[in-house]
Amino acid sequence: MILEHADIRIDPSKASEFEAAIERGARTVIGKAKGFQGYQVQRSIESPGRYLLLIRWDTLENHTVDFRGSAAFAEWRAIVGPFFAQPPVVEHLELVAQG
Repeated sequence: MILEHADIRIDPSKASEFEAAIERGARTVIGKAKGFQGYQVQRSIESPGRYLLLIRWDTLENHTVDFRGSAAFAEWRAIVGPFFAQPPVVEHLELVAQG
């Protein structure tokens, strides 16, 4: 399992609209992607307008090749992209230890 970690910054005054859009996009677009396992959206308490999108994928390629190379990626970006104050910082992580 691979964890995609996307650090997203938006205008805090648009938080409620963004939260509705990201939930809708994750559920209706990303949720249908090959290798998708699930997602979480976390909102920062200390930094208004900062969100972490965490998506679990079967493999790295399910995100970087299958999803990003599909028409669904453009659909996803059309839903959430207008809210971005800057391009999201995306990293992929693998589990090393768990308690």
